[in-house]
Amino acid sequence: MADITVLNTKFEKSGSLNTAVDLSADSINVPVVHQMVKATLASRRQGTACTKNRAKVRGGGAKPFKQKGTGRARQGSSRSPLMVGGGTTFGPTPRDYTQKVNKKMALKATQAVLADKLQAGKLFVVESLESDGKTKSMFNSLNGKNLLPGLVVTDSKDSPALRATKNIRNAKALSVEGFSVYEAVKFENLIIEKAALEKLLGKLG
Repeated sequence: MADITVLNTKFEKSGSLNTAVDLSADSINVPVVHQMVKATLASRRQGTACTKNRAKVRGGGAKPFKQKGTGRARQGSSRSPLMVGGGTTFGPTPRDYTQKVNKKMALKATQAVLADKLQAGKLFVVESLESDGKTKSMFNSLNGKNLLPGLVVTDSKDSPALRATKNIRNAKALSVEGFSVYEAVKFENLIIEKAALEKLLGKLG
């Protein structure tokens, strides 16, 4: 059981949220969070680096010079890695860096990061994030309550708060469908709408 303080639109205490999900210090699983962060960063790699080995370099069919009498080491192809303009030895080729993460592991990582923010006093649950879509007003609202750097999580993809937070340098906004453990770890504070938190807890419960 966990009792989470709920704030109103002015970030003042207005109530509490009770959940059966364990958000105690015992549920903070650092290795699982670490694995999730690694998988997230790995999946962002393009993996498009490519070099040509001796088989892919054009030409080189003819022997570059005679076998004996030149004083040089014998060569059979001008595309050899030993020759200028030759192929690359053990160079990078296109590959997929994606790491598989089981659903249970992803849920445990979400639970762990929520528990960590709650225990550290960095989880701020707001009834609703009211915004006029202006970056300046959102910045003043967050900065005035010392909530920066922070990750803002909204219940709706169409929330004006997403647009208002986009240009704040030390903040980021996501809808609950795109909640990222990596982003939650990256930012010190987690500001989340009550409905969005209930959706996350519903997946964990």
